[in-house]
Amino acid sequence: MSGRGARDADVIVVGAGPAGSSTAFFLAERSADVLLLDRARFPRDKVCSEYLSPEASRILEAMGALEKVETAGAARLAGMMVRAPSGESFRGHFAAAHGFRGFRDTGLALRRTVLDSILLDQARAAGARVREDTRVVDLVRDDHGRVGGVVVANDEGRRDTITARLVIGADGLRSIVSRRLGLARRSRWPSRIALVAHYAGVAGMGEVGEMHVDRRGYLGLAPVGDGLINVAIVVPVSRAKELAGARAEFFEEWIDERPHLRDRFAGARQVTPVRATGPFASAVRRAWAPGAAVVGDAADFFDPFTGEGIYSAMRGGEMLSEFALESLASGSGDAPLAAYDRARREEFGGKWRLERLVGTAVAFPRMMNRVASVLSRRKDLADLLVGAAGDFVPPAEVLRLAHLRLLLAPGR
Repeated sequence: MSGRGARDADVIVVGAGPAGSSTAFFLAERSADVLLLDRARFPRDKVCSEYLSPEASRILEAMGALEKVETAGAARLAGMMVRAPSGESFRGHFAAAHGFRGFRDTGLALRRTVLDSILLDQARAAGARVREDTRVVDLVRDDHGRVGGVVVANDEGRRDTITARLVIGADGLRSIVSRRLGLARRSRWPSRIALVAHYAGVAGMGEVGEMHVDRRGYLGLAPVGDGLINVAIVVPVSRAKELAGARAEFFEEWIDERPHLRDRFAGARQVTPVRATGPFASAVRRAWAPGAAVVGDAADFFDPFTGEGIYSAMRGGEMLSEFALESLASGSGDAPLAAYDRARREEFGGKWRLERLVGTAVAFPRMMNRVASVLSRRKDLADLLVGAAGDFVPPAEVLRLAHLRLLLAPGR
């Protein structure tokens, strides 16, 4: 602990996933004294689609992590195939003729056990101090309600206070920081949960990720290196009760009941247990409070269909670091934190609108069938949509009125 009147760190970052490690990295490399806390001990696994968009490679490169991620065996994804409930499908590629280019022409996918450890090591190498096995249970506030640190607890229930000039919550969907700040709210619809496992030997996997939309949810497939396939089943949150205690059975039945999937899994082997995450469709009223800010899934997460999670977490950390440094330089000024909130809405607003449009289409089979029918014939539009999901095509290109009319107007 620091002496009286001092702080234990300039910034405490709660959560050492992609959002927290990127925030800590970009702060520490600019000489901020950063303390990065996580309740787990790394390497640790995380339920996730494990997909990084082409534009995520730019941030990995800035963190000195891209070569390490590639060397670790990350799979390369050239685009995405989407199958509608009708059985019709379309395919879009990141490298296309629309004139937009990502940092790379492929996306990446890698197990979170590996990715998160790489990113944490980069934050540590930049100068961030890291404390694992450290569970944050509350925030410290002054008489005016301003956040000035965190309260941590060990397994025996002992509590300690750690102080800082700024606290950043990067602690995921069920963020303790967001909840203690009173920022969290949950969108009502469409809210979904996901079941995820890894398989080896899934037949027919190619150079693209796959999304198989069903009348009762969807299934995603993505290679993540070492011959493993990330298999995610996403269903409405209303089905949570029927999954309780029977995740593995539900997972197997979902695949077995669909012939186009059953045949491909006939010789496959499940490698990791089925685990759950969600519900999704959550967001905060604002991403800051006096002395604190939130980033990544702690700030918002809508749905994994468009695969924005890891990129938006790292990009959010990169953005927040600039405003956090301004806040530190101004003493106790919160104007930079409010500016961060405005900047993130401008940065991600178009993607949020696109995500909600896609989420709505997925929830209505007739609409999804219509979209697939159009995009199966219009490769140019399919490439635009997949490029927007890849974070390098401006969402406004997809959301043009003429395109929406073509995609969503009832067929004649």
